[in-house]
Formats: sequence, C-alpha cells, structure tokens
Amino acid sequence: MMASMWIMADRGRRQALVLILCLIELRAVAGQARYSIPEEQAEGSFVGNIARDIGLDVARLISGKARIITKGGRQYVDLNKDKGILVIKERIDREELCGKTTPCSFSFEVILENPIQLYRVTVEVTDINDNSPLFPKDEISLKIAESVASGTRFSLESADDADVANNDIQKYTLKPSDHFKLEVQNQPDGVGFVEMVLQNPLDREKEETHSLVLIASDGGDPRRSGTVHIHITVLDANDNAPVCSQAVYKAEVKENSPEGTVITTVSANDPDKGVNGQVTYSIAHVAKETKQLFEVNVQTGEIKVAGKLDFEKSKTYQLNVQASDHGGYSDTCKVIIQITDENDNVPTIQLMSFSNSISEDSPPGTTIAVLNVDDEDSDGNGAVKCSINSDVPFKIESSLTGYYTIVTEDFLDRESIPEYNLTITVSDQGSPPLSSSKNINVKVSDVNDSPPKFDHSEYTKTVAENNSPGLSVFTVSANDADWGQNARVSYFLQERDINGLAVSSLVSVNSDTGVIHAVRSFDYEQIKWFEFNVTARDAGSPPLSSVATVKIIVQDQNDNAPQVLYPVQTGGSLVAEMVPRSADVGYLVTKVVAVDVDSGQNAWLSYKLQKATDRALFEVGLQNGEIRTIRQVTDKDAVKQRLTVIVEDNGQPSRSATVIVNVVVADSFPEALSEFTDLTHDKEYNDNLTFYLVLALAVVSFLFITCLVVIISVKIYRWRQSRILYHSSLPIIPYYPPRYSDTLGSATLPHVYNYEVCRTTDSRKSDMKYMQPMSQSLVSVDGAGDDVPQVDKQLSANCSQMSTLQKPPNNDWRFTQGQRPGPSGATGGPEVAMGTGPWPQPPTEAEQLQALMAAANEVSEATATLGPGTMGLSTRYSPQFTLQHVPDYRQNVYIPGSTATLTSNPQQQQATAQQATQQALPPPQASAQPEPPKAAQTPASKKKSTKKEKK
Repeated sequence: MMASMWIMADRGRRQALVLILCLIELRAVAGQARYSIPEEQAEGSFVGNIARDIGLDVARLISGKARIITKGGRQYVDLNKDKGILVIKERIDREELCGKTTPCSFSFEVILENPIQLYRVTVEVTDINDNSPLFPKDEISLKIAESVASGTRFSLESADDADVANNDIQKYTLKPSDHFKLEVQNQPDGVGFVEMVLQNPLDREKEETHSLVLIASDGGDPRRSGTVHIHITVLDANDNAPVCSQAVYKAEVKENSPEGTVITTVSANDPDKGVNGQVTYSIAHVAKETKQLFEVNVQTGEIKVAGKLDFEKSKTYQLNVQASDHGGYSDTCKVIIQITDENDNVPTIQLMSFSNSISEDSPPGTTIAVLNVDDEDSDGNGAVKCSINSDVPFKIESSLTGYYTIVTEDFLDRESIPEYNLTITVSDQGSPPLSSSKNINVKVSDVNDSPPKFDHSEYTKTVAENNSPGLSVFTVSANDADWGQNARVSYFLQERDINGLAVSSLVSVNSDTGVIHAVRSFDYEQIKWFEFNVTARDAGSPPLSSVATVKIIVQDQNDNAPQVLYPVQTGGSLVAEMVPRSADVGYLVTKVVAVDVDSGQNAWLSYKLQKATDRALFEVGLQNGEIRTIRQVTDKDAVKQRLTVIVEDNGQPSRSATVIVNVVVADSFPEALSEFTDLTHDKEYNDNLTFYLVLALAVVSFLFITCLVVIISVKIYRWRQSRILYHSSLPIIPYYPPRYSDTLGSATLPHVYNYEVCRTTDSRKSDMKYMQPMSQSLVSVDGAGDDVPQVDKQLSANCSQMSTLQKPPNNDWRFTQGQRPGPSGATGGPEVAMGTGPWPQPPTEAEQLQALMAAANEVSEATATLGPGTMGLSTRYSPQFTLQHVPDYRQNVYIPGSTATLTSNPQQQQATAQQATQQALPPPQASAQPEPPKAAQTPASKKKSTKKEKK
C-alpha cells in the first residue's frame, strides 16, 4: 500500500514538472505549434494541420517554399505543403528517442521565405505499452544462513521496463510467500529496487532450499509482465552482516574524463572472521547504460570511469554499491556522482535561409540571411555571441532563441562596392572560449540608378568652313557607372532650329560611338557658330540620360573675293571723275570703296594701282583706297585718264578684284562732258565667258554643217533613187502626197477627193489622166461610218478588176497652158486642155528634184504635226480617222498617155475608152465661156503662196 502511494506521488510531481516546462517554452518562443502523437505510428500517419494551427493558408506555404529544419540528422516528420499537414516520415520509437525521459518530445522549425517567417513546432511522443518488464537474469541464487533473523532484507535485482509512466513497472509479486515478503524502495531518481524481507526464520534442517518466482507487472493495456526464478540455499549460521561506512557517498567528475579515472572509494566492515568477514563490492540496481559508464573494484571498492561521460546527456548519476560477505549478508550504500561541464563543444552555425544577391536599391533592414547558432554546453560554456565583420554595411540581429538575422544597415551602391564578403563568427563564454566562423559572399545586383556622365558638360570645337560633308568633327563620350545593359550608352541629338535650319541638317551624331559628323559644308558668312545639345541615354529601364552642350565655331576661310562698291561698274554707261587742271599735289580724285564678307585677316583689304595712263600723276592709298594726285596737273597731261585699281585681301591665298576708274582732266563740267562722250568703253570679257561663247559658236557651227551634209545626202540619195526608177521597166509609185481635208472652206472643192495616179518609167512622155472623184470611198470629216464597207471593198479589189467609169472633168479641174505639168512655157493643143493629149516635153531633172524637195518638206510637216491617236496622219483629219480608212493606192493602175484603164477584159477596155472620150467633152452650157480651172494646191504650192502673201 505504501509503495503504491509513493508511486502516485511521484507521478504527480512529474506532471507538474512537465506543465512548468511547457509554460517556460511558450514564453520563450512566439508562433509555435505543439502536437502529441503515440509512438510506433506508420509512415504517412497524420500529425497535425500546421497551416491551420499557425494561421497560414496552403498557398502561402507553397509560395514561401515552406520546409522543415531539424537540428539532428534524423527527420521524423515531413511537411505536405499541398494539404498543409504534418505526416510521419519514419517510425518513431519513444524508448530509442528519449529513453526514460518524460515527457518525450522533439522540436523542429518550419521556415518560410519572401518574407522570411519562422515557426517552432514541438511534437510530443506518447508511450504505448510495447515493452515487457525484463529482469537482468533469468535466475537468482541466494545463500541464506539459517540463523538470519526475521526482518532481514535481501536485495533483489529489479526488472527494467523501457516504457514509462503507467506502462512502466507498477508492482512486484513474489510467489510463494511463506517465508518472504517484498518491499519496493523508490529512489529520488525514479529508479526503484526490490528487497525480499524474511518473515519467518529459516530452518536448514527442515528445508535446505527454497524456490521462489518474482513477477514484475506494468500498468499498460494489455498488461505485460516479466519473471525471474529465485533459488535460495540455506547455509549454516553467519550472524554478522557487512556495514557500509557511509550510507551516501557524493563525488564529482569532469565530463570527458578518461577511462580508469578514480571517482571515489566505498568501504564496509564485517565483524566476522575468516571467510565470513571478507567483504566484496558490486554495483547493483542501476540501469544498463549506467553500468557501462562506471565500474567498482570488487576487493577495494574503488569506483572508476568505464565509459565516456557527457554532461549534455546526463548531469548526475546514482550508483548502488552492495557490500557482501561470503555468508550471504550484504549492505548497500548510495554513491551520487555529479558530472561537471567542460567547454568541449564548439558552437555551430547553420544557414536556414540565404540570398547571395541583393538589389542595390534595397532599403536598410532588408534580410539577406537567417542562421541558427547552437552550443551544446551549458551555463557560460553554452552562452554564445554572434557577430559579423564591421567593414560591411550589414548588421546581425537576434530574432528567436538561437536564431539570428543578417540585415542591411545602410543603403548599398553597386558602383562603389559590387560585392561583400561576410564572416560570421560565433563564440562561447567558456574557458578557454571556443568559436567557429562561416564565410558568405553577397553580390549587389545592379539597378539603373546612375545616368550617363559626359567627360565635359560643354564641348567647343572649331571647324574650318567649306568642309566636306560627312567630316568627323570630334567625339563626345559619356560613361555610365552601371553594369551590363544599364551601362550601354547611346547618343542622340536634341532637335532645335538654328537660323531657320534644323540642327540635324547641320550635324549628326553616331548613336553608338558619339562621333559628330558634319552633314553639310559650313559657310562662315551664313553662320559663324552654333550650339546644340547631345543626349546620352542608357538602355536601362527606365532609361536615364544626361545632356552636354556642344558649340561648333566655324572658322573663316578666304573663300570670298573683295566686292567693289564704288565706283559702280555698269555695262551701259561710263562714270568718270573730273580733276581740275589746277589740282594741286594730293588732290583727292575719288575713293575706291570695297568690302570683303570674310572676317579677320581675310577681310583686310589693300589697294594697289595696277594700270594707269600716267602712273606719275596718280597714286592709290594702300589702306583707304583714296586716289590722289602725286604731282601738279599740267596741260601736257592727257585729258582722258584710265586707272585700273586692284583690291586684294590678306587671306592665304589672297583674292582680289579690279575696278576701272575713268578720270577726265577738265576745269568745267561741259568740258568734262564733251570729253566724257568721246570716251571709249573697252569691254573686257571674262575668260570663262569668252570660253563659253567660243564653245557655243563651235557647237552651232558643227550642227549647221552636219544638218547641211545630211540634207545634201538625202537629196542626192533621192535623186539617185529617181534615176534608178527611171530606168526600171516596172510600174511603181515613187511618191504620193497625202490627202488633206480643207477644213477652212477656201478651196474650190467642198468635199474630199481622192486621186490615184499610176506612173511608169516612160509616163513622163504622156499626159496624166484624172479619174472619177472617190470622195465616197473615204470617211467624211464628221466621222460618219457608213462608207467603211465600201472602202474595204475597194481595198480588196484587184487592179485588173477596177471600174473604168469616169465622169467628165469639171471646168474647175481643167488646166490652163501654164498649169499643165511639164517644163515652163510648154504649150499644147485643145486635147491637152481636155486631158487627153500627151505631154509636150518631158520634165527636166531640176523640176524632178524640185518635186522631190517639195514632197520631202510636205512629209516633214505632216510628221511634225502628228498627235497621239492619229496613226501618223495630219491633225487636219478627224480624230476618228483610223488606219482602216486609208485607201490602198495600189488598187488602180493606169497607163499615162492613154484613156484606158488597165484591165484583163479587152471589150471592157474598149468601152471604157469610148466612155472616157465622151465624158471628156465639155457640157453645152459650159462651152460658151470656159474658165481655166485652178490647179489643186499641193502642200508645196500652198507654202509658196503663203510666202508670197507674207511678202
């Protein structure tokens, strides 16, 4: 009963201790979660909903790259970010994890990034009854003297149960219990031992041996138990038991003490003599791990270190040293060993989160790393101090217990320092102190915060005028302290107007190199200097730019000759200066005034007398251009004086201009006027003008000779063609003048008529026959198209099948003697007037050449008057006249000198000849007073008449 009450009191103290530890942990850590799970759970078993318990959603776990950070090497719990829950990663054995420590728990941290958040999670592992009580030995052999008095205690090795709390050993049972009873003694460290108390004296004579069974039972569900067999041998009387010198021994030993180090020595006394008085020592009633760390000398009782002591694992050990004699008597003493801490653990640094790159525009306080610092030592040996090197713009701050954050302390500038090497140093306060360090490299990423910077804010460059377009003037250069794309600089002109001109029409800048080129040739007289702005812009986002002012000074060149303003040189009249005969020495005759639009020395003018009628009479001021007399004017001096003054500038090379000054020596204006009218104006032509005039004259002469040769060649060619045609035996048509429509109504014919003439080589010996007018076969000027089929019919007719019907000629068509074709003055009989007789004389060669010339002129006039859409016809034709309206002159062939038409039917030829004879007679009403008909005007005759009218 007393044993069970003692167990319940001990359990209450443990629960109070656990509660106090939980409250302390909650005050130290903010934002933590705690879970409780039984041991031996299968993999993947649910632990807890971490997202709900710490107030985060699943999306935050995913975006923050949530992960579990553990200090040890094993991770029992895993994080399912998709569901926001914690699950078992591997089987958890509470006994392996914590041993007898209760409550049993392990902790880890859940860390999130962007921003960095840290949560501490504690998982308590509850015990299940998975271990049975186990005795160190299967059998226990005891030798007890029969003289042992009742109440004597015999220590038994207690059983060990790896489980804790209610699953640990709850009671011991001894069977049978005739002579002995059990008592369980609990120690402050929670370890109990079992004693067997003799209730009834033993009698070796009655029973020499006794067999007992010791049963250890736990309080789990289901209940588990372990047994050990006790064999008792009753000995003869040994009435004195060993007695320990001290009931409790206390000792201290440093951790990491080598094996064999003597901790303390226990001793016991036995008043018996001989064998019954010899005492031996042993360690009893301790855990297996404790027995591996300590050993006791059986004979001397020295307790030594047998294993590696670690203060961080256990700070105190309690040993039960049993002193026994050979008679079976024993006594037990306690040895409490206190382990003192040594500074044997170096502080460790673990990076929880680290960003090796930080933007230079990050504000102060930006976190770049989170680290965990741990020292397993205790007290001063475990107190750590974390720091970083002081030459960097960073500082370290403590966030949670054992956690530090490295943040920026000031603004960063990549252009000054592009990267930093941070050395993290952590040291404890032990003696001697231990420390460790870790190096990290932080690169500063570039931000486009530096605009391009020109070498100079203003540039000035002098360029000589009359430069060639595209001249490279000079180069502007700007540097950008940024890096990469942010440092790539381009150059641009800022548009503005300079004297009404865009700056881009004067200069240009290469966007890549900054070379400024002259777009055009500069003229100092138009623009002496100009300014413009060049912008340097980087390729960052947003781009930054700066502006530099460029001043171009145009340097004057001697490219303008002096201009004489007075005296004015005019081509139409002469200006003369009058000098009286009484003029004395130094008399101011006139002053030559000249200017030069150049500047500087190029505009310094000097005057010299180049020519003079009398050099001894006049001089010219070198600087002012004043013409003065250098002697007294006499009567012997010429009345008319001609001075040639040259004006030169001071340029290199120099340019000059000349002016002629006419001077009249006279006393009065009328006298000067009379002399002035006699002055001859000698024209001096410019060399270039003379050259151009001579060249123009040569070109005109060449063209005239060429045209003359061409005309003569054409005439000779046509004359030779006519000679060839004259000796030919074939009937051909050398020339047919085009038909014209007299639209003015001044001719004798109101309609258009077509005359077809066929000649042979000997046709000049016969008369020309006039055929029936064929105006109906042509298209009228008004554009009627009814005659087109008739024209087509006539064009397709054969020469031998043409109609021979002819109407008698009108009186208007009869030629007088002077109008008949033939040589001048040729006369003929009446039949000639009727058109039936032969020609009196053949035409001369001159008349043939004249006809050819007239035909050529007519052709040239007709060709010159062509317009679009007339198919080569005269403009006097209607625009509706097309090629199909031109009749074929080869349809009808007539033999001049005969009244018959060439045909293949003799009878038709004869009838045609008779009908032509009848039609040739004049009508009765017209025979009384015949009027000589006017010959139809040919183009050549029209031109001649026109020329006569003009004259």
